[in-house]
Amino acid sequence: MIWRTGIRVNVLSPGPTRTDLAAEVVGASDMEALGAMTPLGRLGDPAETASAAAFLASCDSSFMTGAEAFVDGGLAQV
Repeated sequence: MIWRTGIRVNVLSPGPTRTDLAAEVVGASDMEALGAMTPLGRLGDPAETASAAAFLASCDSSFMTGAEAFVDGGLAQV
């Protein structure tokens, strides 16, 4: 039986992101080192994660369900 509730379930998986809290907890130099390990070679910006979240919350993703959106600079792909 297929339930047609209109509920879609997707997940957003952010990677190392440049935030004040992360720099305070991990340390700025360690955060930079972590960012350098990503295929893009840098930390993410909170706005980049927010853009992906806005996409998942919008009608633009209306035919998307059961997916994981990685916003991690390619880290999960290596």
